[in-house]
Amino acid sequence: MRKINRAVKIRIYPNKEQITQIEKTIGCSRFLYNRMLADKIRYYQEEKKMLKNTSAGYKKEYPWLKEVDSLALANVQLNLEGAFRKFFREPGVG
Repeated sequence: MRKINRAVKIRIYPNKEQITQIEKTIGCSRFLYNRMLADKIRYYQEEKKMLKNTSAGYKKEYPWLKEVDSLALANVQLNLEGAFRKFFREPGVG
């Protein structure tokens, strides 16, 4: 039995406030991903163990991260952990 994948294309028209919030969310997500990655790499080089860091820990140091949706930042953590695990499981992956 074949499974059929369907897609729906939706165009949104955000107002100025929504555009600002979207840009903040993307910027904070990018910052957090890079910061968490740098910390994981540094910790691994020093300790030879995986660092278990969360976005909540960074909100204390960078309070402006509280301005965006916490689920967006939680997804950053999940994506980074998945990429980090895959890197160690499959060394050929960049």
